[in-house]
Amino acid sequence: MSAAPLRVGLLGLGTVGQGVIRILQKNAEEIARRVGRPVVVTHASARDVSRARDVSLAGIEIVADPMQIAAQADVDVIVEAIGGLSPAKELVLAALERGKPVVTANKALLALQGNAIFEAAQRQGVMVAFEASVGGGIPVIKAIREGLAGNRIEALAGIINGTCNYILTQMTEKGQAFEDALADAQRLGYAEADPTFDVEGIDAAHKLTILASIAFGMPLSFDKVSVEGISKVTPQDIKIAQALGYRIKHLGIAKRTDAGVELRAHATLVPEDRLLAKVDGVLNTVLLQGNAVGQIGLYGRGAGGDATASAVVADLVDVARALGSDARHHVPALAFQPSAVRELSVLPLDEVVSAHYLRVTVADEPGVLKAITSILAELGISIEAILQKEPHGGADASVAVITSAIPEQRFNQALARVRALPFVRSDISRFRVEYFLN
Repeated sequence: MSAAPLRVGLLGLGTVGQGVIRILQKNAEEIARRVGRPVVVTHASARDVSRARDVSLAGIEIVADPMQIAAQADVDVIVEAIGGLSPAKELVLAALERGKPVVTANKALLALQGNAIFEAAQRQGVMVAFEASVGGGIPVIKAIREGLAGNRIEALAGIINGTCNYILTQMTEKGQAFEDALADAQRLGYAEADPTFDVEGIDAAHKLTILASIAFGMPLSFDKVSVEGISKVTPQDIKIAQALGYRIKHLGIAKRTDAGVELRAHATLVPEDRLLAKVDGVLNTVLLQGNAVGQIGLYGRGAGGDATASAVVADLVDVARALGSDARHHVPALAFQPSAVRELSVLPLDEVVSAHYLRVTVADEPGVLKAITSILAELGISIEAILQKEPHGGADASVAVITSAIPEQRFNQALARVRALPFVRSDISRFRVEYFLN
């Protein structure tokens, strides 16, 4: 193949960066056949080259300062694999100002700074590709942006954080407490030493921000996502949910409604016969509802060096194919033409309508169940399911209910009144329940 290679400047030689080099080397012939020329990493930045033990760095110029590559190196495309907000933002903008296309897996950067980054890319007429930012190796961005381009996307729901899914799976299958399941996840490398971004739902919210933007044609709006994590899920809630026919999963959910767009990431009860309830371990899945195609699902490895690097390399192939073409003919980064991306009304969480799960620990006294159900009835809240666990050996009892679909604000009114009952202990759990995708 006589065409000059596509020269890649790789910022970061961590797990993803090494995975990119490994795939480009291992699948070099296949990739070249797809692109029409070789794709090679010619420059890379790393603070500590000794950590890159699993790949050959022969022929790659290594520097300590990534800005040397982003702003100066003679390369055709930049891959940002550093993560975080800074210096990633500065590096990406420097590359775009030079007219260099950028490939990134950095969901936090895009969720928080993506609007400015895409505006800069549009001014320069270059691409920003980000398939790896959501779902690791699952091609969910391309599925929404290109495969479903003929649809109006009505809703999406996904297990988009493998750490949360692993922890909840361990709690379900082994009866572990949250803290023990988290420790296992950290030992196996599925959770960071500081797991806050994962277990408190922030990582999932970053990804949901990106999915909602390309699904609905709205600006990236992380500040409008309602975010909750899984640290309040208890083994008791897991068992009660199972007894009622549900599993607890952490979901990112985006819906169009007549009242506005819902954007939320939180622990959710899902009926056990639904696909979302059956995806376990560190695997991810995203379900999409289009008005023409109906429901489709994507499933696979949502994290890990090679899975994420697979998506990065796929983006490199897209960039290579588009180089030299008129930017007006590129697939729009956010699926819709930039002039057609518009603000949409995002519902406050108080106005979101969903079913709810409520578990309260109560003293073993007569009339407890009647008092709780009376409060719900007075507020027009129907009960879809109820479970009362009798005490053993003088312990307190538990009452769990699943309500009909109601506005969040009305459920919160009921919760406040239940909490004020004299026989209700401080141990209270509440989660939303979702049925809308099979």
